[in-house]
Amino acid sequence: MGITETPLDAGTPAAELAAARLPPPPEALPAPALFLDLDGVLAPLAATPDAVLPDARRSSVLRALAARLDGRVAIVSGRPLAEIDRIADRAVTSASGVHGLERRKADGRRVEAVPHAGVKEAVAAFRAFAAARPGLIVEDKTVAAGLHYRGDPRHAEAAEALARDLAARTGLKLQPGKLVLELKTPGADKGTALAAFMAEPPFAGGVPVMVGDDLTDEYGFAAAEALGGFGVLVGAPRPTAARHGLEDVAAVLDWLEKVHAA
Repeated sequence: MGITETPLDAGTPAAELAAARLPPPPEALPAPALFLDLDGVLAPLAATPDAVLPDARRSSVLRALAARLDGRVAIVSGRPLAEIDRIADRAVTSASGVHGLERRKADGRRVEAVPHAGVKEAVAAFRAFAAARPGLIVEDKTVAAGLHYRGDPRHAEAAEALARDLAARTGLKLQPGKLVLELKTPGADKGTALAAFMAEPPFAGGVPVMVGDDLTDEYGFAAAEALGGFGVLVGAPRPTAARHGLEDVAAVLDWLEKVHAA
C-alpha cells in the first residue's frame, strides 16, 4: 500500500497524561474533518460482531453531518468495508476497514492491501483454538484474522499466548483490542488511513478529528495530532493521546448533531 505503520507513541504529546476525564470537544471547529470509529463510538459494543445492527438515528446523523461538512466524514474501523456499510447503512462513502488495510475514497475508488500469506494459517489456528472453547468467535477478514473472546474472557491468557506465537512465526502484526485479538497484514493502521484521507479531497485542508474508544484508535489520535487536529476518547478515562473525551455512544451522537464549521 506504500505506507508505513506508525508506532503508538509517535507524535503523541498527550500520551503521558494520567488517566483523567477529558473535556468534551468543541462543537464549532475550523473546517473539521471527522474520522469516526464504529464499534464503541457510533454503535454500542455487542456480544458478537453480527449483533450490531443499523440504526435510524445513526444513519440520519451521519448523512446530515456529511452534507454539513462537504463530505469530510469517514468511518475508520477494524471491521471490513462490507460490515461498515451494513451497520452504517451506507450513510458515509469514505471509509477505512480492517485497521487501514482497506480504504474507500470519497470518489468510491478502493485501495486494498495484498493479504499476507500467514493470514490463512492464523485463521486455521484460531478456529482450532475456538472449536474446543464455546463462546469464542473467529473472523476471517482476508487481510487479517480475528479471535473474539468476549463470550468467555477466561480464555484471554491462552488466546494471547497463541496470538503472540502466531505473530512471531508468521510475521503478522498482532493488534489487541477490547476482548479481541487480531493478526493482520503489516503496513497500515488507523493513523495511516487518516493521513491518506487528509492528502485527498474533500479532507485536504481540514482539521482532522479522530473519535475512538480502543487502543487501535491511538494510531488515529496520534495522526490527527501530528496533522494539526486532535483525538476524542470515548468511554472510561485512561492514558491516551486524545485531548478530549465523550462518555458513550449516545454522547457521541449528541455531539455529532451539533458539530459545525466555525
